[in-house]
Amino acid sequence: MKILVINAGSSSLKYQLLDMDDKKLLAKGLCERIGIKGSCVSLKANGVQKVLDVELKNHDDAMAVVLKLLLDKENNIISSLKEINAVGHRVLHGGEIYKHSVLVDDEVMKNLEALKPLGPLHMPANISGIKACQEIMPGVPQVAVFDTAFHSTMPDYAYMYGTPYEWYEKYKVRKYGFHGTSHNYIMNEMAKALGKDPKDLKIISCHIGNGASVCAIKNGKCVDTSMGFTPLEGLLMGSRCGNIDPAVIEFVMNKEGKTISEMLNILNKESGLLGMSGVSSDSRDVVKGAKEGNLRCQMANNRFVFEIKKYIGAYAAVMNGVDGIALSAGVGENAKDIREAIMKDMEYLGVDFDFDANNNFERGKVWCLSKPTSKVAVYIIPTDEELMIAQDTQALTKKK
Repeated sequence: MKILVINAGSSSLKYQLLDMDDKKLLAKGLCERIGIKGSCVSLKANGVQKVLDVELKNHDDAMAVVLKLLLDKENNIISSLKEINAVGHRVLHGGEIYKHSVLVDDEVMKNLEALKPLGPLHMPANISGIKACQEIMPGVPQVAVFDTAFHSTMPDYAYMYGTPYEWYEKYKVRKYGFHGTSHNYIMNEMAKALGKDPKDLKIISCHIGNGASVCAIKNGKCVDTSMGFTPLEGLLMGSRCGNIDPAVIEFVMNKEGKTISEMLNILNKESGLLGMSGVSSDSRDVVKGAKEGNLRCQMANNRFVFEIKKYIGAYAAVMNGVDGIALSAGVGENAKDIREAIMKDMEYLGVDFDFDANNNFERGKVWCLSKPTSKVAVYIIPTDEELMIAQDTQALTKKK
């Protein structure tokens, strides 16, 4: 069974084609700068990588180019669109409507339109991606896999804010959490590594990339996560500020004459590691700057590590202990210095960290970072959101 996975952003579209019979990746790529001058499409398949400069006015254009590349005889991927059995779409927001992945029909599309206000930057692109596939591949099942779904098990005292209850009743203002597909995948892989059922474990999942979140998973269910009503809440990130006193927003607006839209743009795109360091939103650049003596890079890097450690401690308290800590995504999987800094001085929690294993890890592999004597297992768990989306898509379309 061949499944096409689509992750549509506001001006981008990531794609992967997977053969689920043997979990083989057949092709992957990225459409960049959709609707912007200088757009291009990349393809990686059969050991060959291509980048095409092509005008992409919208997501329909992007999908058309993707399918053309997949069908091109020279690329030797598929010979007909009939080989694609289903399409799985990463969708940012399921609100309180969707707690699981669903087959897309007219009612689902109507509900996705209604959820746009909860994700104004991402939801229109997600919907466009689905519509483009429906138009180009009529009759092929489409599945929506929601970034928020895994977090729908949070208790009300974890997801509600201390704001007037009417805001929740009228506008559904509450914590939703994101990176859910990744945290779900990490939970299952961590359980496999420990040889246990997720229902018997307390896991702290750390998805640490340019966007970052921590999730407390008890007995196979999310009980809390760091991102909130939007992905802006929680950890300091590449360019997002994370947790701040909301009064700061009015204070700076009054001082500098900024609009609320301008402020939100700054907090989302000009803050975080980038804003603090003044160097980059990329953790690698900040770590390099810190090692070279850049004081702002040192401060930003220390803050980044500090917040992750703080959430780990908080979530261990929330769950009355922890069996395993998983470090994942771009930084968690690849940045040994960051991992070491996070796990240093965690003995109080029962962590006996293996610093040698951390320095000699194998990229792309599930890797144990704790000693046999450790009461808490620490692992690198390479995340694979696309595979998780494909698995959900396969499960739902087989039932059809």
